[in-house]
Amino acid sequence: MEEREAKRERDDARSLNPSDSPCVAVCSTLYDDVCRGCGRTAMEVANWVLLDDDEKREIWERITAQGYPKRKG
Repeated sequence: MEEREAKRERDDARSLNPSDSPCVAVCSTLYDDVCRGCGRTAMEVANWVLLDDDEKREIWERITAQGYPKRKG
């Protein structure tokens, strides 16, 4: 049980690294400008590599507060 919890904490910490993309390969902006998988706007997705860590961190904070990224399982 401790090993599973430690792995989840490592995974959570890694997913909140601002330089990591929140993409979960469930891309859809069919109904509006927000991806149903990661919660970013189409412009945020397109410009992710151009954003600095502070901008990425702000996006990460917003999308995680909104319940994104939506991972399967």
